[in-house]
Amino acid sequence: MQQVKVSPKFQVVIPKQVRESLGIQPGQRLQVVPYGDRIELVPLREIGEMRGFLAGMDPQFEREPDREL
Repeated sequence: MQQVKVSPKFQVVIPKQVRESLGIQPGQRLQVVPYGDRIELVPLREIGEMRGFLAGMDPQFEREPDREL
């Protein structure tokens, strides 16, 4: 697990290994999501890049009782 340090300007550097594995490029936007006691950075993708990302997903799943169709 890698660690980063928050600068006096509240900036962090994303480690190279993480940037490369996620394909994050300079200038790319990230969505910042507070989640409980942590922060998640989600790379924003162009809509064209999202085409087909749900292909092969099984649409059959168990719904909660209050969400039945």
